[in-house]
Amino acid sequence: MEKLNLPEYDFRIRKSEQKFEIFDDFRKKFVALTPEEWVRQNFLMYLVNEKDYPASLIAVEAGLKLYNRIKRTDIVVYSNLAKPVLIVECKASEVTISQKVFDQIARYNMVLKVKYLIVTNGLNHYCCYLDYENSSIKYLEEIPDYNYLLTNTK
Repeated sequence: MEKLNLPEYDFRIRKSEQKFEIFDDFRKKFVALTPEEWVRQNFLMYLVNEKDYPASLIAVEAGLKLYNRIKRTDIVVYSNLAKPVLIVECKASEVTISQKVFDQIARYNMVLKVKYLIVTNGLNHYCCYLDYENSSIKYLEEIPDYNYLLTNTK
């Protein structure tokens, strides 16, 4: 798979019939190794290993109801009180991060109402903080670690 703008991690990959699969430690099963899944798995490892996000407080492909339809978020991170604090939208590395991608994650956030959003294609990562009191968005220079999220989400 393609080298991403993330540290390298070891994964369990197997070939099943005519396709490759990667083991998702969060869902506890092998899933199809698509370009988007490659980004998602690498970004999950980045959050856990580099930014100290507790694996037990991360949901992968969590369902949510939006406009009477079920949607799936790539990654949702929760506080230790089970409150969502961050949404991550992953795209394949060949997908350009555009306004359309930000619109997608913003729609998900209409339901979850988190203060932090991340959009990544594995090569480019964008993180923003939503300041609801001042109706503003601040783009962050780097992805915050988990403790920072908890102290800045009240």
